[in-house]
Amino acid sequence: MKITCLLVVIAFVQVSASTYAQSTKLTLDMKNARLAELFEQIEKTSEFRFFYDSDEIDLSKRVSITQTNSNIVDILSEVFAGTEYTYELMDRHIIVKHSEVYNPATGIATAAQQSGVTGTVTSRSGEPLPGVTVVVKGTTKGTVTQGDGSYSLSNVKPGAILVFSFIGMESQEIELGNQTTVDVALLESNIGLEEVIAIGYGTQKKESLTGAIAGVSASDIEQVPAATVGSALAGKIAGVSFRMPDGRPGAHATIQIRNMGDPLYVIDGIQKDAGHFNNLSPNDIESISVLKDASAAIYGVRAANGVVVVTTKRGKKGTKNTINVNAYTGWQNWSRFPETVGAYEWMLGKAYSEMNLDGHTNITPEELDKWKAGTESGYESFDWYDFIIQPNAPQSSINVSTSGGSDKINYYLSLTRLDQSSVLGREFTFGRTNFQSNLDAQITDRFKVGVSINGNIETRDNPGVPGGDDYWAPRFALFRNRPTERPFANDNPEYINNIGHMSENWGLLTKENSGYWTEDWRALQMNFVAEYDIPIDGLSFKGTYSYFIKDRIMNGHEYTYEAYSYFPETDEYKVTFSMMNPWRERGTHKQFENVLLGQLDYVKSFGDHNIAATVANERIERRDLDVWVHAVPKTNALPLIQFPDMDTYDDRDYESARIGYIGRFNYNYANKYYFEFASRYDASWKFVSSKRWGFFPSVSGGWRITEEKFAKELLGESSFNLKLRGSYGELGDDNVGIGDFDYLTGYNYASQAVIMDGEIITGARDRGVPITSISWYTSKIADIGADWSLYNGKLSGTVDYFHRKREGLRGRKYDILVPNELGYTLPDENVNSDATMGAEMSIAYDGNVGDFHYSVGGNISYARNKFLESYKPRFGNSWDHYRNSQEDRWSGTFWGYEVIGQFESFEQINSWPVNNDGVGNRDMLPGDLIYKDINEDGVINGLDERPIGFPRDRNPIVNFGINLAAQYKGFDMRADFSGGSVYSYNQNWEMRWPYQNTGNLLAQFYDDRWHREDPFDLNSAWIPGRYPALRFNTGWHNNYNKQSTFWLTNTRYIRLRTFEIGYSIPESLISKVGMQRCRVYVSTYNLFSLDNVKSLGVEPEIMDENGLQYPQNSMINVGVNLTF
Repeated sequence: MKITCLLVVIAFVQVSASTYAQSTKLTLDMKNARLAELFEQIEKTSEFRFFYDSDEIDLSKRVSITQTNSNIVDILSEVFAGTEYTYELMDRHIIVKHSEVYNPATGIATAAQQSGVTGTVTSRSGEPLPGVTVVVKGTTKGTVTQGDGSYSLSNVKPGAILVFSFIGMESQEIELGNQTTVDVALLESNIGLEEVIAIGYGTQKKESLTGAIAGVSASDIEQVPAATVGSALAGKIAGVSFRMPDGRPGAHATIQIRNMGDPLYVIDGIQKDAGHFNNLSPNDIESISVLKDASAAIYGVRAANGVVVVTTKRGKKGTKNTINVNAYTGWQNWSRFPETVGAYEWMLGKAYSEMNLDGHTNITPEELDKWKAGTESGYESFDWYDFIIQPNAPQSSINVSTSGGSDKINYYLSLTRLDQSSVLGREFTFGRTNFQSNLDAQITDRFKVGVSINGNIETRDNPGVPGGDDYWAPRFALFRNRPTERPFANDNPEYINNIGHMSENWGLLTKENSGYWTEDWRALQMNFVAEYDIPIDGLSFKGTYSYFIKDRIMNGHEYTYEAYSYFPETDEYKVTFSMMNPWRERGTHKQFENVLLGQLDYVKSFGDHNIAATVANERIERRDLDVWVHAVPKTNALPLIQFPDMDTYDDRDYESARIGYIGRFNYNYANKYYFEFASRYDASWKFVSSKRWGFFPSVSGGWRITEEKFAKELLGESSFNLKLRGSYGELGDDNVGIGDFDYLTGYNYASQAVIMDGEIITGARDRGVPITSISWYTSKIADIGADWSLYNGKLSGTVDYFHRKREGLRGRKYDILVPNELGYTLPDENVNSDATMGAEMSIAYDGNVGDFHYSVGGNISYARNKFLESYKPRFGNSWDHYRNSQEDRWSGTFWGYEVIGQFESFEQINSWPVNNDGVGNRDMLPGDLIYKDINEDGVINGLDERPIGFPRDRNPIVNFGINLAAQYKGFDMRADFSGGSVYSYNQNWEMRWPYQNTGNLLAQFYDDRWHREDPFDLNSAWIPGRYPALRFNTGWHNNYNKQSTFWLTNTRYIRLRTFEIGYSIPESLISKVGMQRCRVYVSTYNLFSLDNVKSLGVEPEIMDENGLQYPQNSMINVGVNLTF
């Protein structure tokens, strides 16, 4: 268990303490009863517990009381009125003590002068822990720590043993000597059954969970120096698959739950998208819970792929005001990128290539000697990688937050700034500012309000680069640009060199020369919450209103420019290329969202029977306005867009709405048997009224088998705890691939424009057949799992098996025909189905040896997709069925040819019995690929294709993580590993055939290839290598035009995601300057990876076949954590 999760519990307890005392009603009718009997009766019928010193309190004292439906304050006030006793109510703990110390020998009451023991209880990180129980062992004498972690006990004898205990923490026992001050730092257990987990529309204790729900806390997220929250989740949660194929500034990872698709994100109770989730500041997150099974059904309409529930930090009542500063700065470098060759190797390889093609080349040995020397003008090599890539790109982050609370108000305020540059140059930047404000106020004993405001300002800024992705051109230039080309004519920076493909000339692509592109996003989320405890025991109401606004403005301007060539004969620079077609664009996007949520909760206990119920109604309305303008300006200098220069003005307006009715019922008996039923009745604006509504129920149950009498007898004193659980539910998904209001007839306005009689006429087009046949996808999810712990929670784990079947996927009923004269076909219907199945497990151990505390954890998951059934499949023959059927097959299977070797000589080629290249093997050379003739028909063609790999463009089927942490006195260390396997990377384009696009040559193709000993002698001996003999830009060749096992790698990797070493300066040294905590640290991110694609020079998480995806960064950071 992580300490921040415990603090959520503390906050929950503190918020609910006074509410419980006021709302819990007791009925007592006791005549001349002993005080001990009264305490026993109150404890039996409520959650209150009494603490007292039996030497001081006369438990035989007789009392009489008659109260009907009264709260505890009224009862105790009557009991102790006119006595020497008083009480203190702290949460559900009642501390009974003398108002004065009474001396029975003299009969005189005097002010207490006896010595006692005081102290403070904190977490191991130094945070005060309110609500910790402190008891003298073997007695009922005790107390509870205050909001600042302090406690006080009087009249404690030397030699007494103090027991400190708190939910989720390891209890400590300390024997007293003569000391009067005892400070204690409690260590958190790895798992706590009392831990509170965020679920749909509420929270539950971990012991009572019946669904597959897992999570991480603030400490797991804050220590990852990633730009986005999703990037911090790698390897942290069983069942959460991770892949980050793009590492550009501000990029986020692809996160999926059990490989079911993009999940729904819920942030502080409001449904949001992945963009909002990733733009949160990691410093502001208290916890993240992942709903992996039918437990997500309560979110209905968009929960079919699982739900990620985020809770942000809040202040805690009764705690002093603190200021926290978390800051780091560091340096980034590409973790890996394919290398290319220099000019000499490029020219020599080209000579080999031309000789291999037709036995002739215009490149002479004398020319090669000049390129090899590289000293003569015109024969110098240029390293585009060194020119484009600037190492040690800076990244920095600083967060300042303050929190605290009184008995009525608690608050949390935070401001974060992140700046990240690219290795492509300091003009490619990303920056984000986040602010978070959470305020809660207890207006009355029954009424509480809260306001949460969070927002961010995000900026992407870089030069104006031709093409849709400004980060593409510089990466493409590393492959496209030859080492014989140079960015500046005669190496003079005043003259951009005309290299013939100017979009990749990095000498041009600066803000000064090519223009600019900037994008600013501004988002503001405001949540207003009111909670009221209705004067009916256990019943409460919660109302939430949320308003969200997001604004985007994009400005791009690609300048006109001229490029030059240098003529050494006349020492002149002449314009040989002019770009006179400027590009000016501006885009704006505004999003408005209103969410209204009303919720009734009922919680009640009847002896060993405990029930809880929730009903709610949620309404979501959203509107998006989008404008894009394009112009052809007459000058580079004027940033304004003039109307006469405009040639495009696109204006779009989108509206969406969803409504849901929610219900949930929970029951548990003696905290041993658990049952939950939940449902949601949803409507989506996407569907025609007759198919608009969907009902999505779920049911789950759990059995804490180790609470059974027979288990306790069998286990004896063992601390083994085992809970078996299972769930089943149906979840809906309205993301079915149709447009807004496609069920309506009508026309699309401005679909085209024509000129008639000199006037521009804007046309409209019929929308086509209304889509009234499509409704929800329905996911049926089953999960069977177990949670267990041992050694008082130090060793714990979970295991799950799951199966999801989706029905109602889109497909076409091909046997329903319409006349061709109609001009359209019938729309799709909900006729197909697929499934996702797998298993997952996690294990963790938390222990200590003296002052050395350590934890070890790991998780692994397997999740694979299978297509089940389509509408009446038909095939032309058995081969067509084998090759093209999807029925009951794993999705994303990669088909291709099996390479069984490489030709070693012309003699082998000439005698080879199989037509390997379709033209009688006439284009074959030693080193060329040999394909397996699967059907033994003597020719290689499509009939020889077979499954050879796994999905290429999806998350790994197998995901795993390893988490290590240790602490010794002031030193701490943390290491997080993550990995994946059972997915494929396919080399293509630049990564497959040499000189693709006539550009540069991969070093691996040159260094380890089949080639003749003498490039100019066709009869010289062949030297073997891994790759086939070079050809120049021949993608049509038999080596390259087939998907095969030679170019496909079934990838596996494990990488060190984060590694951090820190030291906390002793409080005795920093308290003099008003500081409570000062920790300094060094951390790394993506320091190394062990994988089977390193020889290819690519990232193990890459998806793009050409190898040009922006790789992940390796980072080294230094930072500090301060608390005042």
